[in-house]
Amino acid sequence: MARPLVHNDPARRGDPPAARNRDLPRHEVASPDDRSREGLTRRERQVETAVALAFVAAAAACMALLPWDRPLEWDAVAVAVVVMAVAGQVRFTVPSGYTAPIALVFVPVLFIVPLPLVPALTAAAFVLGVLPAVVSGRMAPSRLVFAVSNAYFSLGPVVVLALWGALTVAATPWWALVAALAAQIAVDFLASSVREGLTGGAPLAEQAAEMGWVGGIDVALSAAGLVTAFGVPQRPWLPLLLLPLVLVMHLFAAERRRRLEQMTELNTAYRGTAQVLGDMVEADDAYTGQHSRDVVDLSLAVADALGLPRTARRNVEFGALLHDVGKVAIPKSIIRKPGPLDDAEWAIVKTHTIEGQQLLDRMGGVMRDIGRVVRSSHERWDGRGYPDGLAAGDIPLEARIIATCDTFSAMTTTRPYRQALTVEAAVAELERCAGSQLDPAVVSALLEVVRREPRR
Repeated sequence: MARPLVHNDPARRGDPPAARNRDLPRHEVASPDDRSREGLTRRERQVETAVALAFVAAAAACMALLPWDRPLEWDAVAVAVVVMAVAGQVRFTVPSGYTAPIALVFVPVLFIVPLPLVPALTAAAFVLGVLPAVVSGRMAPSRLVFAVSNAYFSLGPVVVLALWGALTVAATPWWALVAALAAQIAVDFLASSVREGLTGGAPLAEQAAEMGWVGGIDVALSAAGLVTAFGVPQRPWLPLLLLPLVLVMHLFAAERRRRLEQMTELNTAYRGTAQVLGDMVEADDAYTGQHSRDVVDLSLAVADALGLPRTARRNVEFGALLHDVGKVAIPKSIIRKPGPLDDAEWAIVKTHTIEGQQLLDRMGGVMRDIGRVVRSSHERWDGRGYPDGLAAGDIPLEARIIATCDTFSAMTTTRPYRQALTVEAAVAELERCAGSQLDPAVVSALLEVVRREPRR
């Protein structure tokens, strides 16, 4: 019934809307990070303040208009605020950002305090959770508005259960519980979409994709919280017993976050290594270096046009940058020869993909995957390429993309032995080679990119 709040930080100063912290989704939960020390821009402050005030008005309307289904007991209020404040500080990293296990404790809270009071108590718990960070200087005071507006998810379940629920979980119809969960997701998504739209954040399609993760975690944790809710009519302190589980979640979440940070650092190191190798190629042969950078740009555009996932896109980027790295082992007299190569020289040049793979294999890790792409970057769709004679789908897709972009870049740049072709002539040649030398689907994607972004 309750949504696990998702951590969202507004844009870093100076970033255009499209570049805004896409590793973090919509909402900013209490847990502070480095960016939480920054204040808000004027626009962000206006939007977030307006959204928070709208929530305060909605919470006040709940208290004034909804029926109070149970007497106000201050010990139950204290339990509700404490468990939500603590659970709100746990951050689990998910593909779209961070999520907190609020749903685990929120469901039983719905059945120990008067329903009209739940939205206000939820906001109060989130404010209480961030106060230590504000006092210690780890969070800018202006970010307290997020703590209030993050409680929007509570409005949906409260209204539904006030209208169709009962005093206990056991007496509440199952369809009312399902409706409460659906209302929570809908209200939260609506509030998040309004905030993102007003601040120039994530597009609606991206938010909808993130909601898939949020909804899945919501259902799982709400089911667990529902078990506890069966016992709270006689024992309103029962949600406190969930705090050890929340602590265990915190430990696992912290360990997962450390591992992801280490992975990020490792990926940064791999990227730096790839750049160094690319610079080495450029220093060794200026044409090859410039050509590789051109192939990178084209290949990434094609990868995006084909909708490749993140790992495959990384392989395309690194593979395109390093597809000619093996040429450092080829004699310069051959690489820089102004005329056509003879058969013996061509046989030596064709070893550069194997040399490149061997170089990257020695580095290990991600570079082994890149090495396989580099090795296959001169294979042909019809199986007449080198070094292994792979054909069609046996060639890694990343290598097929690089081969197509490599061919186009080579045709449209001047070589020591010939002048560059016009873009029109190169396009015609790509179309001729589609289905023989090159993957037809990749050719189509590249032509779409070229038509959309004309080359000079």
